[in-house]
Amino acid sequence: MVWLLLGCLLNVAIALLLSPLYEGLLRKMRAAIHSRVGPPVTQPYWDLLKLLGKEDLRSGGGMAYAALPALTLASVLLLATLTPMGAAAPLAFAGDMIVVLYVAGMSAVLIMLSGMTSGSPYGSVGSSREMMMALSVEPALAVSLAVGALKAGTLALGGMVDFQAQNGPSVSMSIAGLAFFLALQAQSGKLPFDIAEADQELMGGPLVEQSGPRLALFRWALWAKQLVLAFLLVEVFLPWPRLGIPVVDLLASGLKVLGVLLLVALIDVVNPRLRIDQAMGYFMRVGLASVSALAFAVIGR
Repeated sequence: MVWLLLGCLLNVAIALLLSPLYEGLLRKMRAAIHSRVGPPVTQPYWDLLKLLGKEDLRSGGGMAYAALPALTLASVLLLATLTPMGAAAPLAFAGDMIVVLYVAGMSAVLIMLSGMTSGSPYGSVGSSREMMMALSVEPALAVSLAVGALKAGTLALGGMVDFQAQNGPSVSMSIAGLAFFLALQAQSGKLPFDIAEADQELMGGPLVEQSGPRLALFRWALWAKQLVLAFLLVEVFLPWPRLGIPVVDLLASGLKVLGVLLLVALIDVVNPRLRIDQAMGYFMRVGLASVSALAFAVIGR
């Protein structure tokens, strides 16, 4: 029981404490590409502290609206305890791939509810766009993980990781991993898929009416979710090398996650925002790619 609690605390600490650091590194890289000095790597921590110290202003009322930021962050931290991070997920016994997908979608739903109940037309439009993106992206995530489940013969993430680590790359897992990465770009709200936020059009989308501590919790949740999903990608599809030493495996996974997120940030910098119809068509093709990966897995490739 003690080891279970420590494992949960470790994964939660990684999601909470490292996600602003990774965000700071990504900002630094974007600034370098734009030939700017950019903010210090620690700037996201200062942003959170500043927002947490501001007055709590709300555009809506009721207990449900008040609880949405905390519930969003809590759902992401629950996802972290279900995700392998250099070792087996501490709550792996409590849920398989289906539970992970369900919990991963909770934060998006809660953000949609926040926009819809904010009283702002921009928030409502942003939430509707968030819903369209979720309906387009979530199937690609699900089918990509289903490829790993089919190959490993189990819905447990730990079983998928062990199978991939022992058997090496395959055609189906490579295609599924690429589809998962493309879905991660949209899940992170990065260009060319920041359609729901669209600062020049919707001024922040679902979070347009959020400020102070509420905005801090939402931002923290988005950064943490980006980090957790990147861990899920590298653990399931890129688990090598795996030495069996928890600290070393965690450091190796952390470096791979940094590489994945730097690539996400690079795509964000060099691409313009897609229109909604373009994004829908794009993710239809990503979904077809993940289905083709599933077909390769069925025939054993």
